Amino acid sequence: MCGIVGYSGKKSCLPILLGGLEKLEYRGYDSAGVAVYDGSKVKTVKTQGRLVLLREKLRNGLPGTCGIGHTRWATHGAPSDVNSHPHGTDRLTLVHNGIIENYSELKEELTQKGYSFISQTDTEVAAKFLDACYDGDPISSIRKAVSHFRGSYALAIIFFDRPNTIYALRQGSPLIAADTEEGSMIASDIPALLEYTRDFYLPDEGEILEITENNIRFFDSGGNPAEKKKVTANWSAEAAEKGGYPHFMLKEIYEQPEVVSLTVKTYLTEKCKLSEKPAKRILISACGTAMHAGIAAKQAIEELAGIPVVVDIASEFRYRSPVFCEGDQFIVISQSGETADSLAALRLAKKAGIPTIGLVNVQGSSIAREADHVLYTYAGPEIAVASTKAYNVQLAALFAVSIALAVQNGRLSEEEADWYLSELAAMPEKIKKVLALEKEVAEAAKRFNASDHCFFIGRGMDYAAAQESSLKLKEISYIHSEACAAGELKHGTISLITEGTPVVAIATHPRLWEKSLSNILEVRARGGAVLLVCQENVPVPEGTADILLRIPSCPPLFTPMLTLPLMQLYAYHSAILRGCDVDKPRNLAKSVTVE
Repeated sequence: MCGIVGYSGKKSCLPILLGGLEKLEYRGYDSAGVAVYDGSKVKTVKTQGRLVLLREKLRNGLPGTCGIGHTRWATHGAPSDVNSHPHGTDRLTLVHNGIIENYSELKEELTQKGYSFISQTDTEVAAKFLDACYDGDPISSIRKAVSHFRGSYALAIIFFDRPNTIYALRQGSPLIAADTEEGSMIASDIPALLEYTRDFYLPDEGEILEITENNIRFFDSGGNPAEKKKVTANWSAEAAEKGGYPHFMLKEIYEQPEVVSLTVKTYLTEKCKLSEKPAKRILISACGTAMHAGIAAKQAIEELAGIPVVVDIASEFRYRSPVFCEGDQFIVISQSGETADSLAALRLAKKAGIPTIGLVNVQGSSIAREADHVLYTYAGPEIAVASTKAYNVQLAALFAVSIALAVQNGRLSEEEADWYLSELAAMPEKIKKVLALEKEVAEAAKRFNASDHCFFIGRGMDYAAAQESSLKLKEISYIHSEACAAGELKHGTISLITEGTPVVAIATHPRLWEKSLSNILEVRARGGAVLLVCQENVPVPEGTADILLRIPSCPPLFTPMLTLPLMQLYAYHSAILRGCDVDKPRNLAKSVTVE
């Protein structure tokens, strides 16, 4: 959500700012803007809409070697030119990622002091409150202002009396910094910097950065100079490019064999048990796709290790007074490692004294830094808003953990564990076989695409896969989609099945095949059009499905790793047929850093 870039150096900053903002488009946005300092004044240009519109406004260029840029995902105030960032006064300008929760009371205080407002944003309030605190010393003024802010924010600020200097800080929202041969830079995420460097700094919360063309200085929350060590990203600039594919999403779908292989190899050589002492219960908290990976992990851990698992939506977990017990262990799953609700859930568990484990894709992210133990996935940069490869590497890591826990608990022998691990190691080649079915999947999408509704059904692991499959379809094609446990059809959902209603039936579990078949026939009896996904070599009675797609045989626990690439392709082609913006679906953001 929202993207920030900043640059101070010897080069013209506008191309660098716009290039960085393009690399952050995946975060989701509805408007964009820049502010550039030319040595005597700051000029701000901003617009509602995509970056192409901002580029059009800037077609004559904007001189200057120091500036800040922003892509906005609307929270306070509808998308508009005036609500776009940057915001400022006659002494400063700033951009902001996050939410200032007490903006209303701050605005009232400022109004009483004579300030007026032209936007509906909390960001304008933040800018003018900082202006009211400004005493000529940026560090002390920033410290004074943010001591009054409540919420989550990252700020990049230019004071007009401080030539070629940017000040920045973070509190609950992501921000990184780098000094490069071209100058000094800040950004919300790594892809914006990869063209220039893989080495970067991770500011702590409350730290203030002073960025000039030759240097980045850090000050702790008390205003004292602080030392920082660099972190090196294990991503390349090429990994964040499309590589000849028409969309990032399709590229990332096809990267799954490679990244799953890398993740599995890592966990085949590392110990995956979460602690020396076995857990009595495991709590998993996550959002969206990561939460669906957690649902699959629950079934794997309970079946293999015999440990009870509770999966919670992170946005609900922190507000429902969760009960922690002795012997609990807490796993939080997040691709970015910055998801606001997941980070808050982690902090709640830590406060309760529960051992915490972060499963993340981004080195040095907030969750990676704050969890007691970190398990990394190796997806590389995932640019498309709809998560694909991140889900599968999360599954790979969680299944490896499940096997390790089962050995630790005495539920699997070493020999049995080795069999499961060998099957897990074979999954990348089987994913390749699934991806080879793209043509058939595209035809299925074409056949069902006329409907504005779709239902996914499944049992056990297939229900877990159905939930993620349904999410993929709705978020990029805008088709109303619902996942239902197949056995629950008759308890309400089947009333919505009429002639021609598309139903995707996932039935890959041999033990549950007959039960699933009965549910599919219930759908067929009411005129539903069925796309069936099952394992190869399973006899399917004639007339069971309109379209049949088969995945390679594998242990039932691992089937979501094969089902989802099919369903990701199904969602992708459905969206293409409808003319949707596949990589940047409306209203959505890649990294949800506000509640």
